[in-house]
Amino acid sequence: MRPAPCPCGLAASYDACCGRFHDGGVAAPTAELLMRSRFSAFAVGDAGYLLRTWHPGTRPRRLSLDPQQEWTWLEILGRTGGGLLHTEGTVRFRAHYRHHGRDGFLEENSRFRRDGGQWVYLDAEA
Repeated sequence: MRPAPCPCGLAASYDACCGRFHDGGVAAPTAELLMRSRFSAFAVGDAGYLLRTWHPGTRPRRLSLDPQQEWTWLEILGRTGGGLLHTEGTVRFRAHYRHHGRDGFLEENSRFRRDGGQWVYLDAEA
């Protein structure tokens, strides 16, 4: 039986894709891969990873995830910077979910920055 694809939408299995970032074995090399891994963290309920990859200047003290919210799929709508040679980047996305039997989505343009050589989520642009 073939493993299910990663929640982030890439074809690789969770372990081969975002799971390797979640377990701390390796850091996401680009802002988009960090964004995808953060979506997957919401999908699998990994609040610790979300906090670890949040910029210290904007990170909340605690993060509670709603177990009734099922994150179903992710669309990447655009990006700027965020590559191997950049220090900042943005990723515009639409994250689809199901909550109490109703479908919805969150659309955002997230800003990312390198902190200590690793990509972290900074905030969302309006």
